[in-house]
Amino acid sequence: MSSMSRRGVAALAVCLALAVSGLPAAQAQQKPVIKVSSLTLPVFNPLVWNVMKARGFDAKHGFTLDIHPYPSIAAFYAGFATGETDVLIGGPTIFVKLAQQGVPVRIIGSGFTLADLVIFAKDPKIKSLADLKGKQLAIDMGGSQYQVVKIYCAAKGIDLGKDITVVNANFAVARAQLEAGRVDAALVIEPLASIITKQHADWHSIFNGAEGWKEITGEAGWEIVPAMRADSIKRVPKAPQMLLAALQDTAAEFENNTAAADKIANETLKLPPGILTAAVESKRLQMIVKPAWDPAVKKS
Repeated sequence: MSSMSRRGVAALAVCLALAVSGLPAAQAQQKPVIKVSSLTLPVFNPLVWNVMKARGFDAKHGFTLDIHPYPSIAAFYAGFATGETDVLIGGPTIFVKLAQQGVPVRIIGSGFTLADLVIFAKDPKIKSLADLKGKQLAIDMGGSQYQVVKIYCAAKGIDLGKDITVVNANFAVARAQLEAGRVDAALVIEPLASIITKQHADWHSIFNGAEGWKEITGEAGWEIVPAMRADSIKRVPKAPQMLLAALQDTAAEFENNTAAADKIANETLKLPPGILTAAVESKRLQMIVKPAWDPAVKKS
């Protein structure tokens, strides 16, 4: 056999060995990375990603989750708008605004219902948003929750910001403002809503997002939904389906393996044990993940 033939055989042997070892296949099937916006605030947005990562649902469905934490809601949306991240679970009304500004945003599914949006008051005389006229409401003006409340108020003939004085504050600060008596009401979402019900039996809810939205639209509506940048979908065409499958597993974990999710919430967000369980059992935390192309979901 000539030296050239021997080299050919040797090369073929190497190729066969690599094929058997699966190295080329592994390289060809390398999981795409999906970058997601998260928050450092004690809310359920980061918990979704923490549970997904801890339980390996990203790997199960063929991608690698890359979590990018942001300290504020404004920075959280900005990271997505500028392309630092591919995915964001946020408010549908905010996504409309981003789309109008030229951000290539595509809502890919449903997420959390509006049931966890709660406005609390301490004064028993305040029973509704109408009773807040001339009073102060602590609310994060950068969040979609503010827009939901503003839309509801407008439908009821109330000018939020004029009839009701707005004090801009994130969820934790809003709660602290009400505790200190600096405002008359505060908007929070889960898990703070469950923490408040455990710590302040004398506080009461004067508004629930799901009930209010259904009253004015006939639909239960969604507080936050998953969206992906169009350029990210072009890069990874199957990304929406993979992400939705992982989100569905995460939602099932909240519902069916609550104790394990509660433990992750305690370890990663420092939430007191039992708070996630209380949120799920109260039916305020309702994560329902369905594709946006489903007719009923698209309508809502």
